[in-house]
Amino acid sequence: MSTERFVVHLPVVADNLDTARRYARVITRAVSFLGNVDRTETTVSYEDEQGVHHRIFCDRLLGNGRRCTGRAGHPGDC
Repeated sequence: MSTERFVVHLPVVADNLDTARRYARVITRAVSFLGNVDRTETTVSYEDEQGVHHRIFCDRLLGNGRRCTGRAGHPGDC
């Protein structure tokens, strides 16, 4: 028996991409105490290009089955 799943989209307006990324990191971390928040899937997009997503967190799969929570494109190893 499969249960339905829903994704919550929370529109937040920012003046530029860097600010949008910062807002996304802050908001995601603020609600990460909720067990169902998948912070590694957090993305932002331009209002007129909502099909083009910019990742906020690295999301590389680590050896322990978890994902890296560093910033997307961070230097060095996870």
